[in-house]
Amino acid sequence: MQSGLPNAEVLAQMGLELAEYERIIGNIYDSAMDTRCLNDSLREVRALFKANFVTLILRVQDEPLLSPMIVAGDVELGEGGINHYAYYAKSSLFERLSTDTVFTIDELMSDAEWASSAFYLLYCEPYGCYHMLGADIRMPDGGTVRFRINRPKEQPRFSDAERAMCAMLLPHLRRALHMHSLLDRSESLGSLYSQTINRLAVATIVLDENGTVVQLNPVAREILDSQDGLKVVGGRLEATYPSDNRELSRLVRNAFQRAREGARQGARQGAGKGVQMAEATSISRPSGQVSLGVVVELIPSRELLEGTGKPTVVVYVRDAVGKSLVSAVLTSQLYNLTPAETALALELANGLSLEEASETLNIRRNTARAHLRSIFSKTGVRRQTELVRIMLNSVVALGAPQPSASRL
Repeated sequence: MQSGLPNAEVLAQMGLELAEYERIIGNIYDSAMDTRCLNDSLREVRALFKANFVTLILRVQDEPLLSPMIVAGDVELGEGGINHYAYYAKSSLFERLSTDTVFTIDELMSDAEWASSAFYLLYCEPYGCYHMLGADIRMPDGGTVRFRINRPKEQPRFSDAERAMCAMLLPHLRRALHMHSLLDRSESLGSLYSQTINRLAVATIVLDENGTVVQLNPVAREILDSQDGLKVVGGRLEATYPSDNRELSRLVRNAFQRAREGARQGARQGAGKGVQMAEATSISRPSGQVSLGVVVELIPSRELLEGTGKPTVVVYVRDAVGKSLVSAVLTSQLYNLTPAETALALELANGLSLEEASETLNIRRNTARAHLRSIFSKTGVRRQTELVRIMLNSVVALGAPQPSASRL
């Protein structure tokens, strides 16, 4: 049963000031970034409803797995306020509930039916939970989140005002949880792409509009630590040789200039996009090894709030003589190679000659030649240069690198 009480009257009957209500709602939306804020909000809801437990069941797992929940009550909090508890999803008590509709137990069944139900005896009675108010919230992706407010038997039944307050909270919970899901997915994809860039042995260095280094990936850190062509001085990225440094600085300035021109053009045309263009240069290395390849590109931003979106650029660096981080397992699976053949193929892909690879692997040259003939047969190539090319251009570099299973 849904109440038709207006919001102001609901707040008044609940004894809730507008500022307190706004704090609860604010914590709900802050939880899109940090689920611990949602736990803070649920604790406030617990106090408001004089409940002993307020629970958000985020996902129902098939038995015997435990379902992730956020619980405000006398429980030990897990990381981010999320715990995993047993939850019997297929209970006939809640199987056919209409989504986004507030219910109380006494609306669904008699007190005798509730007190004798397996769900109550297993999950409610041991924790002193008798009265239940809640709703199943339908999410935009088709899933369902279960919102439950419980209090002891000695407390009164939930009132119309409390049901109305619960209904007021539902759309905010739905939006905040959906936002959290989208942000979490975006962060996970970003992490996956970052790991892939690392496996491809591409260094990424992010610079702010002052040219200061704000972010490095592990490959970039290794290149900078070597002090062989590129370095960080006073927080700024610099090339070893003055001529290279001037060219690198020019490319960075050009990228930021394009950002400013794009902003002006967007302001005139009502569009937020400018022309995104990358520029490249090579950086000489004091060691005499092959020069580093560098690409400088403006990072596109969809920031719409005036004054908060600052342009940044990313500097991509590729060390042509660095070892590729190719997965031995994927190489073996992709080409049906033995562990010994895989080990040899990886050494050849890293630029070693057949003789150098046989010494590194501590095998005879005749054995290495026999492995190479087998590799040629399985991969369909005829020359070592072709083998290196297909190794470096195949999908094997996209998997997590693992050591070869054998060095025999």
